[in-house]
Amino acid sequence: MSVAASLIATTMNASTPLLLAALGILVAERSGVLNLGVEGIMLMAAIAGYMATVETGSFAVGFIAAVAVGILFALFFAIFAVGLRANQQASGLGVAIFGGGLSAYIGIPYQGAVLPERAADGIPFLDQIPFLGQAFFSQHWIVYLSLLMIPAVWYFLFRTRPGLVVRAVGESPFSANALGYSVPMIRCATLAFSGACIGLSGAYLSLIYTPLWVEGMIAGRGWIALALVTFGTWRPFRVFLGAYLFGGMTMLQMNLQSIGISVPTQFISMAPYAATIIVLALISRNPTWIRLNMPASLGKPFNPH
Repeated sequence: MSVAASLIATTMNASTPLLLAALGILVAERSGVLNLGVEGIMLMAAIAGYMATVETGSFAVGFIAAVAVGILFALFFAIFAVGLRANQQASGLGVAIFGGGLSAYIGIPYQGAVLPERAADGIPFLDQIPFLGQAFFSQHWIVYLSLLMIPAVWYFLFRTRPGLVVRAVGESPFSANALGYSVPMIRCATLAFSGACIGLSGAYLSLIYTPLWVEGMIAGRGWIALALVTFGTWRPFRVFLGAYLFGGMTMLQMNLQSIGISVPTQFISMAPYAATIIVLALISRNPTWIRLNMPASLGKPFNPH
């Protein structure tokens, strides 16, 4: 029972940064913007949150700083991809490389820095329930926020007028523009939301999940979050399943070792990424299914003239 509870709890912990980033990416891609700079933005948010927390002694300030940096870098990407109508793939890769290099440089003094003490995680009283408390109610509040965001994002996209406008921009920006909607402003707004989610994800990794700062600590999670949106066919609940599948596989390997089943560490590191590649390869065998779900203007710059 304790092993099962530990597996559930660690899966929720490991899946949260992926889920947060993927939900943000989903909203941006629904408006037709493909941002491949997620890895770099997560790294910058992780170091920004870590620096702010170490310097101020406040985790709240750290999370706010990370969200602000996430939004700033997302809008920096928007300057090229939306404002200058540059190639979105090339612009995103540039942001990923730039963010990775800059985070490594400014993070040098903070390697080995000690974070302040923080309050115990969990929901009071509920975390004392046998099994259920350890499995579900002993998490940081951001874990529960990420779960609440799933129905919130779904409701926004599919049950509200602004969500309908976002999807219309992603499907046919010229039609949305003809109806009087500002396609660049809508895409910048979705990118800002995406940056906030990615920033929160990066801060969770450096402040809660690890918690420490190491160069390149995101370790490909930004790319996995991008893949999860395709895996979930741009649907919030499917993205949730993909994120928890990935997190569960990661933690399953570690829990097998804890109960005495020897698994080479190389396989522990490799398995989740290999599973993602296999799943994406299987999905890509049905291009019609992807085409029916993918926003029609995804990755295409909008030029009204």
